[in-house]
Amino acid sequence: MAFDGITVACMAHELNTKLSGGRISKIVQPETDELLLTVKAKEGNLRLLLSASASLPLVYLTEANKTAPMTAPNFCMLLRKHLSGGRILSVTQPSMERVLCFEIEHLDELGDLCRKYLIIELMGKHSNIIFCTQDDQIIDSIKRVSANMSSVREVLPGRPYFIPDTQGKSDPLTIAEPDFITLIGAKPAKLAKALYTSLTGLSPVAAEEICHLASLESDRPANGYEAEALLHLYRTLQRYLDPVIAWKQDVTTPDSTFTPSIYYDGKNPVEFSCLPLTLYADCRRESYPGASLMLEHYYAEKNTLSRIRQRSTDLRRIVQTALERNVKKYDLQAKQLKDTEKREKYRVYGELINTYGYGVEPGSKSFRALNYYTGEEIEIPLDPQIPVQENAKKYFDRYGKLKRTHEAVTALLKETGEEIEHLRSIQTALDIALKEEDLAEIREELMQSGYIRKRPQNAKRPKITSKPFHYISSDGYDMYVGKNNLQNDALTFQFANGNDWWFHAKGAPGSHVIVRTNGDTLPDSTFEEAARLAAHYSANRDAEKVEIDYVEKKQVKKPNGAKPGFVVYYTNYSMMISPDISGIREL
Repeated sequence: MAFDGITVACMAHELNTKLSGGRISKIVQPETDELLLTVKAKEGNLRLLLSASASLPLVYLTEANKTAPMTAPNFCMLLRKHLSGGRILSVTQPSMERVLCFEIEHLDELGDLCRKYLIIELMGKHSNIIFCTQDDQIIDSIKRVSANMSSVREVLPGRPYFIPDTQGKSDPLTIAEPDFITLIGAKPAKLAKALYTSLTGLSPVAAEEICHLASLESDRPANGYEAEALLHLYRTLQRYLDPVIAWKQDVTTPDSTFTPSIYYDGKNPVEFSCLPLTLYADCRRESYPGASLMLEHYYAEKNTLSRIRQRSTDLRRIVQTALERNVKKYDLQAKQLKDTEKREKYRVYGELINTYGYGVEPGSKSFRALNYYTGEEIEIPLDPQIPVQENAKKYFDRYGKLKRTHEAVTALLKETGEEIEHLRSIQTALDIALKEEDLAEIREELMQSGYIRKRPQNAKRPKITSKPFHYISSDGYDMYVGKNNLQNDALTFQFANGNDWWFHAKGAPGSHVIVRTNGDTLPDSTFEEAARLAAHYSANRDAEKVEIDYVEKKQVKKPNGAKPGFVVYYTNYSMMISPDISGIREL
Protein backbone atom coordinates (compact mmCIF):
# COMPACT_ATOMS: atom_id res chain seq x y z
CA MET A 1 0.00 0.00 0.00
CA ALA A 2 1.14 3.54 -0.61
CA PHE A 3 2.04 5.77 2.33
CA ASP A 4 -1.55 7.05 2.35
CA GLY A 5 -3.51 9.19 4.81
CA ILE A 6 -4.50 6.15 6.91
CA THR A 7 -0.85 5.11 7.36
CA VAL A 8 0.08 8.71 8.16
CA ALA A 9 -2.68 8.83 10.80
CA CYS A 10 -1.40 5.63 12.39
CA MET A 11 2.15 6.98 12.32
CA ALA A 12 1.02 10.29 13.86
CA HIS A 13 -0.74 8.35 16.63
CA GLU A 14 2.42 6.34 17.36
CA LEU A 15 4.79 9.33 17.22
CA ASN A 16 2.51 11.46 19.33
CA THR A 17 2.40 8.72 21.96
CA LYS A 18 6.15 8.07 22.01
CA LEU A 19 7.70 11.46 21.27
CA SER A 20 5.43 13.98 23.00
CA GLY A 21 7.45 15.61 25.76
CA GLY A 22 10.73 14.29 24.36
CA ARG A 23 13.69 16.58 23.67
CA ILE A 24 15.68 16.65 20.43
CA SER A 25 19.28 15.85 21.32
CA LYS A 26 20.83 15.28 17.88
CA ILE A 27 20.07 16.28 14.28
CA VAL A 28 21.91 14.86 11.26
CA GLN A 29 21.24 14.97 7.53
CA PRO A 30 22.75 11.74 6.13
CA GLU A 31 21.25 12.31 2.66
CA THR A 32 20.32 15.43 0.72
CA ASP A 33 16.61 14.73 1.30
CA GLU A 34 16.73 12.92 4.63
CA LEU A 35 16.93 13.79 8.35
CA LEU A 36 17.67 11.61 11.36
CA LEU A 37 16.60 13.05 14.72
CA THR A 38 17.57 11.56 18.08
CA VAL A 39 14.92 12.28 20.73
CA LYS A 40 15.26 11.75 24.48
CA ALA A 41 11.78 10.46 25.27
CA LYS A 42 10.05 8.57 28.07
CA GLU A 43 11.19 5.23 26.59
CA GLY A 44 14.81 6.42 26.25
CA ASN A 45 16.66 7.62 23.17
CA LEU A 46 14.59 7.16 20.00
CA ARG A 47 15.73 7.77 16.43
CA LEU A 48 13.25 9.32 14.01
CA LEU A 49 13.89 9.03 10.28
CA LEU A 50 12.32 11.67 8.02
CA SER A 51 12.83 11.04 4.30
CA ALA A 52 11.54 13.32 1.55
CA SER A 53 12.86 11.03 -1.18
CA ALA A 54 10.93 11.44 -4.44
CA SER A 55 10.84 7.66 -4.95
CA LEU A 56 10.23 6.54 -1.36
CA PRO A 57 9.17 9.21 1.17
CA LEU A 58 9.06 7.75 4.67
CA VAL A 59 8.67 8.58 8.35
CA TYR A 60 9.30 6.01 11.08
CA LEU A 61 11.17 5.28 14.30
CA THR A 62 14.25 3.14 13.81
CA GLU A 63 17.07 1.63 15.80
CA ALA A 64 19.48 1.91 12.89
CA ASN A 65 21.97 4.75 12.95
CA LYS A 66 23.35 6.57 9.92
CA THR A 67 26.69 8.26 9.44
CA ALA A 68 26.53 12.04 9.25
CA PRO A 69 28.55 13.82 6.53
CA MET A 70 31.79 15.53 7.57
CA THR A 71 30.26 18.94 6.80
CA ALA A 72 26.63 19.40 7.76
CA PRO A 73 24.35 20.84 5.03
CA ASN A 74 22.89 24.32 5.57
CA PHE A 75 19.39 23.05 6.36
CA CYS A 76 20.77 20.71 9.02
CA MET A 77 22.80 23.55 10.57
CA LEU A 78 19.67 25.74 10.64
CA LEU A 79 17.67 23.06 12.46
CA ARG A 80 20.48 22.51 14.95
CA LYS A 81 20.53 26.23 15.69
CA HIS A 82 16.79 26.42 16.37
CA LEU A 83 15.73 22.97 17.52
CA SER A 84 18.63 21.40 19.43
CA GLY A 85 17.29 20.76 22.92
CA GLY A 86 13.77 21.62 21.77
CA ARG A 87 10.78 19.74 23.24
CA ILE A 88 8.26 18.02 20.97
CA LEU A 89 4.80 19.12 22.09
CA SER A 90 2.71 17.16 19.61
CA VAL A 91 2.65 15.34 16.27
CA THR A 92 -0.48 16.02 14.22
CA GLN A 93 -1.95 15.26 10.82
CA PRO A 94 -4.07 17.92 9.08
CA SER A 95 -7.32 16.21 8.08
CA MET A 96 -6.40 13.05 6.09
CA GLU A 97 -3.48 14.68 4.28
CA ARG A 98 -0.17 12.87 3.83
CA VAL A 99 1.42 15.47 6.07
CA LEU A 100 2.91 15.27 9.57
CA CYS A 101 3.39 18.40 11.65
CA PHE A 102 5.82 18.37 14.60
CA GLU A 103 5.12 21.20 17.06
CA ILE A 104 8.39 21.97 18.86
CA GLU A 105 8.98 24.31 21.79
CA HIS A 106 12.46 25.83 22.26
CA LEU A 107 14.31 28.85 23.61
CA ASP A 108 15.17 31.64 21.21
CA GLU A 109 18.31 33.81 21.24
CA LEU A 110 16.91 35.90 24.10
CA GLY A 111 16.02 32.86 26.19
CA ASP A 112 12.27 33.22 25.62
CA LEU A 113 10.06 30.20 24.91
CA CYS A 114 8.79 30.04 21.35
CA ARG A 115 7.30 27.44 19.05
CA LYS A 116 8.26 26.24 15.61
CA TYR A 117 6.84 23.63 13.25
CA LEU A 118 8.76 20.94 11.36
CA ILE A 119 6.46 19.70 8.63
CA ILE A 120 7.07 16.67 6.40
CA GLU A 121 4.96 16.24 3.29
CA LEU A 122 4.84 12.66 1.97
CA MET A 123 3.65 13.34 -1.56
CA GLY A 124 5.80 11.37 -3.98
CA LYS A 125 8.01 13.57 -6.13
CA HIS A 126 6.59 16.64 -4.33
CA SER A 127 7.72 15.39 -0.90
CA ASN A 128 9.48 17.94 1.27
CA ILE A 129 10.56 18.78 4.82
CA ILE A 130 9.63 22.37 5.69
CA PHE A 131 10.62 24.40 8.77
CA CYS A 132 8.08 27.09 9.75
CA THR A 133 7.40 29.72 12.37
CA GLN A 134 4.38 29.67 14.65
CA ASP A 135 2.71 32.06 12.20
CA ASP A 136 3.06 29.58 9.30
CA GLN A 137 5.90 31.46 7.64
CA ILE A 138 8.53 29.30 5.97
CA ILE A 139 12.00 29.60 7.52
CA ASP A 140 13.57 27.12 5.10
CA SER A 141 13.06 23.68 3.55
CA ILE A 142 15.14 20.68 2.60
CA LYS A 143 14.02 21.25 -1.02
CA ARG A 144 13.46 24.80 -2.18
CA VAL A 145 10.71 25.27 -4.77
CA SER A 146 10.68 28.50 -6.75
CA ALA A 147 7.94 29.98 -8.94
CA ASN A 148 9.79 28.64 -11.99
CA MET A 149 9.38 25.11 -10.61
CA SER A 150 5.78 25.39 -9.40
CA SER A 151 3.00 27.80 -10.19
CA VAL A 152 0.90 26.49 -7.28
CA ARG A 153 3.13 27.21 -4.29
CA GLU A 154 6.61 28.59 -3.63
CA VAL A 155 8.55 26.88 -0.87
CA LEU A 156 11.13 29.55 -0.06
CA PRO A 157 12.24 31.39 3.09
CA GLY A 158 9.75 34.14 4.02
CA ARG A 159 6.84 32.70 2.00
CA PRO A 160 3.61 31.65 3.77
CA TYR A 161 3.11 27.94 4.31
CA PHE A 162 -0.09 26.22 3.19
CA ILE A 163 -1.11 22.83 1.87
CA PRO A 164 -2.05 23.27 -1.80
CA ASP A 165 -5.45 21.91 -2.80
CA THR A 166 -4.46 20.95 -6.32
CA GLN A 167 -6.85 18.03 -6.83
CA GLY A 168 -10.02 19.38 -5.23
CA LYS A 169 -10.56 16.30 -3.08
CA SER A 170 -13.02 16.14 -0.19
CA ASP A 171 -12.19 15.17 3.39
CA PRO A 172 -13.54 11.63 4.03
CA LEU A 173 -13.72 12.37 7.77
CA THR A 174 -16.11 15.29 7.44
CA ILE A 175 -18.00 14.79 4.18
CA ALA A 176 -21.78 14.51 4.69
CA GLU A 177 -23.92 11.68 3.29
CA PRO A 178 -25.68 13.76 0.59
CA ASP A 179 -22.42 15.32 -0.57
CA PHE A 180 -20.74 11.91 -0.75
CA ILE A 181 -23.58 10.40 -2.79
CA THR A 182 -23.59 13.39 -5.17
CA LEU A 183 -19.78 13.42 -5.52
CA ILE A 184 -19.25 9.70 -6.11
CA GLY A 185 -22.47 9.15 -8.03
CA ALA A 186 -21.46 11.71 -10.67
CA LYS A 187 -18.18 9.92 -11.48
CA PRO A 188 -18.09 7.81 -14.66
CA ALA A 189 -14.89 6.10 -13.45
CA LYS A 190 -14.79 2.70 -11.76
CA LEU A 191 -16.10 2.78 -8.20
CA ALA A 192 -12.73 2.20 -6.49
CA LYS A 193 -11.07 4.86 -8.64
CA ALA A 194 -13.92 7.28 -7.96
CA LEU A 195 -13.25 6.84 -4.23
CA TYR A 196 -9.51 7.46 -4.19
CA THR A 197 -9.63 10.27 -6.74
CA SER A 198 -12.43 12.06 -4.88
CA LEU A 199 -11.40 11.66 -1.22
CA THR A 200 -8.19 12.79 0.45
CA GLY A 201 -5.83 10.20 1.88
CA LEU A 202 -7.28 7.04 0.31
CA SER A 203 -4.95 4.79 -1.68
CA PRO A 204 -6.18 2.45 -4.44
CA VAL A 205 -5.79 -0.55 -2.11
CA ALA A 206 -7.86 1.14 0.63
CA ALA A 207 -10.54 2.02 -1.94
CA GLU A 208 -10.65 -1.60 -3.16
CA GLU A 209 -10.94 -2.79 0.45
CA ILE A 210 -13.86 -0.44 1.18
CA CYS A 211 -15.70 -1.66 -1.93
CA HIS A 212 -14.98 -5.25 -0.90
CA LEU A 213 -16.35 -4.65 2.61
CA ALA A 214 -19.47 -3.07 1.11
CA SER A 215 -19.89 -6.06 -1.27
CA LEU A 216 -19.92 -3.70 -4.27
CA GLU A 217 -18.08 -4.34 -7.54
CA SER A 218 -15.06 -2.03 -7.57
CA ASP A 219 -14.65 -2.13 -11.35
CA ARG A 220 -18.23 -1.08 -12.11
CA PRO A 221 -18.76 2.63 -12.99
CA ALA A 222 -19.67 4.69 -9.93
CA ASN A 223 -22.48 6.51 -11.74
CA GLY A 224 -24.12 3.15 -12.40
CA TYR A 225 -24.98 2.63 -8.72
CA GLU A 226 -28.23 3.68 -7.07
CA ALA A 227 -28.24 6.16 -4.17
CA GLU A 228 -29.00 3.33 -1.69
CA ALA A 229 -25.83 1.46 -2.68
CA LEU A 230 -23.74 4.63 -2.39
CA LEU A 231 -25.27 5.34 1.04
CA HIS A 232 -24.21 1.83 2.11
CA LEU A 233 -20.72 2.56 0.72
CA TYR A 234 -20.58 5.81 2.71
CA ARG A 235 -21.41 4.05 5.97
CA THR A 236 -18.87 1.33 5.20
CA LEU A 237 -16.25 4.04 4.63
CA GLN A 238 -17.04 5.64 7.99
CA ARG A 239 -16.78 2.30 9.79
CA TYR A 240 -13.51 1.54 8.02
CA LEU A 241 -12.04 4.91 9.08
CA ASP A 242 -13.29 4.57 12.65
CA PRO A 243 -9.74 4.17 14.10
CA VAL A 244 -8.68 7.42 12.40
CA ILE A 245 -11.78 9.27 13.61
CA ALA A 246 -11.40 7.88 17.15
CA TRP A 247 -7.75 8.94 17.34
CA LYS A 248 -8.48 12.45 16.11
CA GLN A 249 -11.31 12.74 18.64
CA ASP A 250 -9.11 11.16 21.35
CA VAL A 251 -11.63 8.38 21.89
CA THR A 252 -10.25 4.84 21.74
CA THR A 253 -12.22 1.60 22.03
CA PRO A 254 -11.13 -2.00 21.38
CA ASP A 255 -12.87 -1.86 17.99
CA SER A 256 -11.29 1.43 16.93
CA THR A 257 -7.57 0.77 17.12
CA PHE A 258 -4.95 0.60 14.39
CA THR A 259 -3.67 -2.86 13.46
CA PRO A 260 -0.34 -2.45 11.57
CA SER A 261 0.23 -5.62 9.54
CA ILE A 262 2.21 -7.01 6.61
CA TYR A 263 0.60 -9.55 4.28
CA TYR A 264 2.87 -12.26 2.87
CA ASP A 265 2.56 -14.56 -0.11
CA GLY A 266 4.93 -17.22 1.14
CA LYS A 267 8.01 -15.21 2.05
CA ASN A 268 7.29 -12.28 -0.22
CA PRO A 269 5.76 -9.20 1.43
CA VAL A 270 2.77 -8.32 -0.75
CA GLU A 271 1.18 -5.40 1.08
CA PHE A 272 1.18 -3.48 4.34
CA SER A 273 -1.70 -1.71 6.04
CA CYS A 274 -2.59 -0.10 9.34
CA LEU A 275 -6.18 -1.38 9.02
CA PRO A 276 -7.26 -4.97 8.19
CA LEU A 277 -7.33 -5.97 4.51
CA THR A 278 -9.89 -8.68 3.85
CA LEU A 279 -8.78 -8.58 0.20
CA TYR A 280 -5.71 -10.56 1.28
CA ALA A 281 -7.48 -13.16 3.38
CA ASP A 282 -5.52 -15.90 1.58
CA CYS A 283 -2.17 -14.33 2.54
CA ARG A 284 -0.29 -14.84 5.78
CA ARG A 285 -0.71 -11.82 8.04
CA GLU A 286 1.98 -10.70 10.47
CA SER A 287 0.98 -8.00 12.97
CA TYR A 288 3.24 -5.35 14.51
CA PRO A 289 2.93 -3.20 17.62
CA GLY A 290 3.39 0.01 15.66
CA ALA A 291 3.58 1.50 12.18
CA SER A 292 7.33 2.17 12.48
CA LEU A 293 8.26 -1.48 12.95
CA MET A 294 5.84 -2.49 10.20
CA LEU A 295 7.32 -0.04 7.69
CA GLU A 296 10.92 -0.83 8.62
CA HIS A 297 10.35 -4.58 8.15
CA TYR A 298 8.31 -4.17 4.97
CA TYR A 299 10.77 -1.92 3.16
CA ALA A 300 13.80 -3.82 4.47
CA GLU A 301 12.39 -7.05 3.01
CA LYS A 302 11.26 -5.34 -0.18
CA ASN A 303 14.68 -3.73 -0.59
CA THR A 304 16.39 -7.07 0.04
CA LEU A 305 14.32 -8.79 -2.64
CA SER A 306 14.81 -5.90 -5.08
CA ARG A 307 18.54 -5.81 -4.46
CA ILE A 308 18.91 -9.58 -4.92
CA ARG A 309 16.82 -9.41 -8.10
CA GLN A 310 19.06 -6.67 -9.40
CA ARG A 311 22.28 -8.45 -8.40
CA SER A 312 21.11 -11.69 -10.00
CA THR A 313 20.28 -10.06 -13.35
CA ASP A 314 23.56 -11.10 -14.97
CA LEU A 315 23.18 -14.69 -13.72
CA ARG A 316 19.57 -14.82 -14.92
CA ARG A 317 20.63 -13.58 -18.33
CA ILE A 318 23.36 -16.23 -18.60
CA VAL A 319 20.97 -19.00 -17.57
CA GLN A 320 18.13 -17.77 -19.81
CA THR A 321 20.44 -17.50 -22.85
CA ALA A 322 21.82 -21.00 -22.27
CA LEU A 323 18.31 -22.36 -21.71
CA GLU A 324 16.96 -20.87 -24.93
CA ARG A 325 19.93 -22.24 -26.85
CA ASN A 326 19.44 -25.73 -25.41
CA VAL A 327 15.69 -25.72 -26.03
CA LYS A 328 16.34 -24.90 -29.72
CA LYS A 329 18.97 -27.63 -29.84
CA TYR A 330 16.54 -30.09 -28.25
CA ASP A 331 13.84 -29.30 -30.83
CA LEU A 332 16.30 -29.83 -33.71
CA GLN A 333 17.52 -33.10 -32.22
CA ALA A 334 13.95 -34.30 -31.68
CA LYS A 335 13.22 -33.57 -35.34
CA GLN A 336 16.36 -35.48 -36.38
CA LEU A 337 15.30 -38.41 -34.22
CA LYS A 338 11.85 -38.45 -35.79
CA ASP A 339 13.48 -38.61 -39.24
CA THR A 340 15.25 -41.85 -38.24
CA GLU A 341 11.96 -43.63 -37.53
CA LYS A 342 11.84 -44.93 -41.15
CA ARG A 343 15.17 -46.78 -40.81
CA GLU A 344 13.49 -50.18 -40.24
CA LYS A 345 11.56 -49.75 -43.50
CA TYR A 346 14.85 -49.55 -45.44
CA ARG A 347 16.19 -52.68 -43.73
CA VAL A 348 13.04 -54.60 -44.68
CA TYR A 349 13.33 -53.33 -48.28
CA GLY A 350 16.90 -54.60 -48.48
CA GLU A 351 16.00 -58.02 -47.08
CA LEU A 352 13.02 -58.44 -49.40
CA ILE A 353 15.10 -57.47 -52.43
CA ASN A 354 17.70 -60.10 -51.45
CA THR A 355 14.91 -62.67 -50.95
CA TYR A 356 12.70 -61.99 -54.00
CA GLY A 357 14.82 -59.81 -56.28
CA TYR A 358 16.20 -62.65 -58.43
CA GLY A 359 13.02 -62.63 -60.51
CA VAL A 360 12.89 -58.88 -61.08
CA GLU A 361 13.68 -57.69 -64.60
CA PRO A 362 16.67 -55.28 -64.93
CA GLY A 363 15.60 -51.64 -65.32
CA SER A 364 12.42 -52.05 -63.24
CA LYS A 365 11.35 -49.03 -61.23
CA SER A 366 9.65 -51.13 -58.51
CA PHE A 367 8.34 -54.56 -57.66
CA ARG A 368 5.80 -56.04 -55.28
CA ALA A 369 6.74 -58.57 -52.63
CA LEU A 370 5.24 -60.23 -49.54
CA ASN A 371 6.52 -58.72 -46.28
CA TYR A 372 7.03 -61.86 -44.17
CA TYR A 373 7.14 -59.71 -40.98
CA THR A 374 3.56 -58.44 -41.36
CA GLY A 375 2.05 -60.82 -43.94
CA GLU A 376 1.15 -57.86 -46.19
CA GLU A 377 2.20 -57.25 -49.77
CA ILE A 378 4.19 -54.05 -50.28
CA GLU A 379 5.67 -52.18 -53.23
CA ILE A 380 9.42 -51.53 -53.10
CA PRO A 381 10.83 -48.61 -55.17
CA LEU A 382 13.94 -49.42 -57.25
CA ASP A 383 16.60 -47.37 -59.03
CA PRO A 384 16.47 -48.59 -62.66
CA GLN A 385 19.98 -47.25 -63.36
CA ILE A 386 21.67 -49.86 -61.13
CA PRO A 387 21.34 -53.66 -60.77
CA VAL A 388 18.64 -55.01 -58.46
CA GLN A 389 21.14 -56.30 -55.83
CA GLU A 390 22.81 -52.89 -55.76
CA ASN A 391 19.40 -51.49 -54.68
CA ALA A 392 19.47 -53.87 -51.70
CA LYS A 393 22.95 -52.60 -50.73
CA LYS A 394 21.77 -49.02 -51.12
CA TYR A 395 18.85 -49.64 -48.73
CA PHE A 396 21.08 -51.39 -46.19
CA ASP A 397 23.54 -48.45 -46.32
CA ARG A 398 20.71 -46.03 -45.69
CA TYR A 399 19.44 -48.17 -42.81
CA GLY A 400 22.90 -48.29 -41.28
CA LYS A 401 23.34 -44.54 -41.49
CA LEU A 402 19.94 -43.84 -39.91
CA LYS A 403 20.59 -46.43 -37.20
CA ARG A 404 23.89 -44.76 -36.25
CA THR A 405 22.16 -41.36 -36.36
CA HIS A 406 19.36 -42.67 -34.12
CA GLU A 407 21.81 -43.98 -31.53
CA ALA A 408 23.88 -40.77 -31.54
CA VAL A 409 20.89 -38.39 -31.49
CA THR A 410 19.17 -40.41 -28.72
CA ALA A 411 22.25 -39.95 -26.53
CA LEU A 412 22.49 -36.25 -27.46
CA LEU A 413 18.78 -35.74 -26.83
CA LYS A 414 19.10 -37.23 -23.36
CA GLU A 415 22.13 -35.06 -22.63
CA THR A 416 20.36 -31.89 -23.85
CA GLY A 417 17.24 -32.75 -21.85
CA GLU A 418 19.33 -33.13 -18.70
CA GLU A 419 21.00 -29.80 -19.44
CA ILE A 420 17.61 -28.10 -19.81
CA GLU A 421 16.45 -29.64 -16.53
CA HIS A 422 19.66 -28.47 -14.86
CA LEU A 423 19.27 -24.91 -16.14
CA ARG A 424 15.65 -24.78 -15.02
CA SER A 425 16.72 -25.92 -11.57
CA ILE A 426 19.22 -23.03 -11.48
CA GLN A 427 16.40 -20.64 -12.44
CA THR A 428 14.40 -21.96 -9.48
CA ALA A 429 17.44 -21.47 -7.22
CA LEU A 430 17.72 -17.85 -8.38
CA ASP A 431 14.06 -17.33 -7.47
CA ILE A 432 14.72 -18.76 -4.00
CA ALA A 433 17.92 -16.75 -3.35
CA LEU A 434 17.60 -14.14 -0.60
CA LYS A 435 21.20 -13.20 0.14
CA GLU A 436 24.45 -12.38 -1.65
CA GLU A 437 25.92 -15.65 -0.36
CA ASP A 438 23.17 -17.61 -2.12
CA LEU A 439 24.07 -15.95 -5.43
CA ALA A 440 27.77 -16.69 -4.85
CA GLU A 441 27.01 -20.40 -4.58
CA ILE A 442 24.90 -20.35 -7.75
CA ARG A 443 27.72 -18.52 -9.54
CA GLU A 444 30.10 -21.25 -8.38
CA GLU A 445 27.79 -23.90 -9.85
CA LEU A 446 27.65 -22.04 -13.18
CA MET A 447 31.45 -21.95 -13.22
CA GLN A 448 31.64 -25.68 -12.58
CA SER A 449 29.15 -26.26 -15.40
CA GLY A 450 31.13 -24.11 -17.84
CA TYR A 451 28.59 -21.32 -18.28
CA ILE A 452 30.86 -18.77 -16.62
CA ARG A 453 34.59 -18.53 -17.16
CA LYS A 454 36.46 -20.09 -14.26
CA ARG A 455 38.74 -18.05 -12.06
CA PRO A 456 42.50 -18.18 -12.72
CA GLN A 457 44.19 -20.88 -10.66
CA ASN A 458 46.02 -18.32 -8.54
CA ALA A 459 42.82 -16.31 -7.88
CA LYS A 460 41.45 -16.43 -4.36
CA ARG A 461 38.14 -18.26 -4.19
CA PRO A 462 35.52 -16.38 -2.15
CA LYS A 463 34.29 -18.09 0.99
CA ILE A 464 30.79 -19.52 0.56
CA THR A 465 28.71 -18.97 3.70
CA SER A 466 25.23 -19.72 2.37
CA LYS A 467 23.33 -22.31 4.40
CA PRO A 468 20.11 -24.24 3.75
CA PHE A 469 16.79 -22.99 5.13
CA HIS A 470 16.08 -24.51 8.53
CA TYR A 471 12.51 -25.06 9.71
CA ILE A 472 11.01 -26.74 12.75
CA SER A 473 7.89 -28.85 12.33
CA SER A 474 4.94 -28.46 14.67
CA ASP A 475 6.08 -31.74 16.26
CA GLY A 476 9.61 -30.41 16.87
CA TYR A 477 11.52 -32.12 14.03
CA ASP A 478 14.27 -30.31 12.09
CA MET A 479 13.54 -29.77 8.40
CA TYR A 480 16.24 -28.51 6.03
CA VAL A 481 15.68 -27.05 2.54
CA GLY A 482 18.46 -26.73 -0.06
CA LYS A 483 18.65 -23.33 -1.75
CA ASN A 484 20.46 -24.58 -4.88
CA ASN A 485 21.82 -27.74 -6.50
CA LEU A 486 25.13 -27.72 -4.63
CA GLN A 487 23.28 -27.46 -1.32
CA ASN A 488 20.83 -30.15 -2.44
CA ASP A 489 23.71 -32.58 -3.04
CA ALA A 490 25.38 -31.66 0.26
CA LEU A 491 22.12 -32.04 2.20
CA THR A 492 21.20 -35.38 0.68
CA PHE A 493 24.56 -37.13 0.47
CA GLN A 494 26.69 -35.53 3.19
CA PHE A 495 24.33 -34.23 5.86
CA ALA A 496 21.37 -36.62 5.91
CA ASN A 497 21.39 -40.02 7.62
CA GLY A 498 20.03 -43.13 5.96
CA ASN A 499 16.80 -43.17 7.97
CA ASP A 500 16.06 -39.47 7.47
CA TRP A 501 13.23 -38.65 5.04
CA TRP A 502 13.80 -36.99 1.68
CA PHE A 503 11.16 -34.90 -0.16
CA HIS A 504 11.06 -33.37 -3.66
CA ALA A 505 8.45 -32.04 -6.10
CA LYS A 506 7.64 -34.70 -8.68
CA GLY A 507 8.82 -33.91 -12.21
CA ALA A 508 9.75 -30.29 -11.43
CA PRO A 509 12.95 -28.42 -10.52
CA GLY A 510 13.10 -27.65 -6.83
CA SER A 511 14.78 -28.05 -3.49
CA HIS A 512 15.65 -31.26 -1.68
CA VAL A 513 13.98 -31.28 1.73
CA ILE A 514 15.50 -33.41 4.50
CA VAL A 515 13.68 -34.22 7.74
CA ARG A 516 15.87 -35.42 10.60
CA THR A 517 14.05 -38.35 12.27
CA ASN A 518 16.47 -38.92 15.17
CA GLY A 519 15.46 -42.58 14.89
CA ASP A 520 11.77 -41.81 15.48
CA THR A 521 8.71 -42.62 13.40
CA LEU A 522 7.57 -39.28 12.02
CA PRO A 523 3.99 -38.13 12.69
CA ASP A 524 1.73 -37.39 9.71
CA SER A 525 1.75 -33.64 10.39
CA THR A 526 5.55 -33.49 9.94
CA PHE A 527 5.29 -35.40 6.64
CA GLU A 528 2.72 -32.87 5.44
CA GLU A 529 4.75 -29.83 6.53
CA ALA A 530 7.90 -31.16 4.85
CA ALA A 531 5.90 -31.81 1.67
CA ARG A 532 4.55 -28.24 1.78
CA LEU A 533 8.13 -26.96 1.97
CA ALA A 534 9.12 -29.09 -1.03
CA ALA A 535 6.11 -27.76 -2.95
CA HIS A 536 6.80 -24.13 -2.03
CA TYR A 537 10.49 -24.30 -2.97
CA SER A 538 9.83 -25.76 -6.41
CA ALA A 539 9.05 -24.42 -9.87
CA ASN A 540 5.38 -25.37 -9.25
CA ARG A 541 4.99 -23.11 -6.21
CA ASP A 542 2.15 -21.14 -7.87
CA ALA A 543 0.00 -24.23 -8.41
CA GLU A 544 -2.93 -24.93 -6.11
CA LYS A 545 -1.64 -28.46 -5.41
CA VAL A 546 1.77 -30.00 -6.07
CA GLU A 547 2.64 -33.70 -6.22
CA ILE A 548 5.52 -34.54 -3.86
CA ASP A 549 7.65 -37.70 -3.84
CA TYR A 550 9.09 -38.75 -0.49
CA VAL A 551 11.30 -41.64 0.49
CA GLU A 552 13.89 -42.59 3.08
CA LYS A 553 17.20 -40.99 2.20
CA LYS A 554 18.96 -44.38 1.85
CA GLN A 555 16.77 -45.08 -1.23
CA VAL A 556 18.11 -41.97 -3.03
CA LYS A 557 21.12 -42.47 -5.34
CA LYS A 558 23.24 -40.21 -7.51
CA PRO A 559 24.27 -41.65 -10.90
CA ASN A 560 27.91 -41.34 -11.91
CA GLY A 561 28.55 -38.11 -13.79
CA ALA A 562 25.08 -36.71 -13.03
CA LYS A 563 24.47 -32.96 -12.90
CA PRO A 564 24.43 -31.24 -9.48
CA GLY A 565 21.15 -31.87 -7.69
CA PHE A 566 20.15 -34.78 -9.97
CA VAL A 567 19.23 -38.04 -8.19
CA VAL A 568 17.34 -41.27 -8.86
CA TYR A 569 15.08 -43.42 -6.69
CA TYR A 570 12.99 -46.45 -7.60
CA THR A 571 10.55 -46.85 -4.72
CA ASN A 572 8.74 -43.90 -3.17
CA TYR A 573 5.53 -42.55 -1.67
CA SER A 574 3.64 -39.58 -3.10
CA MET A 575 1.15 -37.00 -1.88
CA MET A 576 -0.68 -33.97 -3.29
CA ILE A 577 -0.15 -30.92 -1.09
CA SER A 578 -0.62 -27.14 -1.06
CA PRO A 579 2.57 -25.03 -1.38
CA ASP A 580 1.41 -22.76 1.46
CA ILE A 581 4.08 -22.70 4.20
CA SER A 582 2.43 -20.17 6.50
CA GLY A 583 2.57 -21.40 10.07
CA ILE A 584 5.79 -23.39 9.62
CA ARG A 585 8.40 -21.91 11.93
CA GLU A 586 11.74 -20.96 10.38
CA LEU A 587 14.90 -20.65 12.42
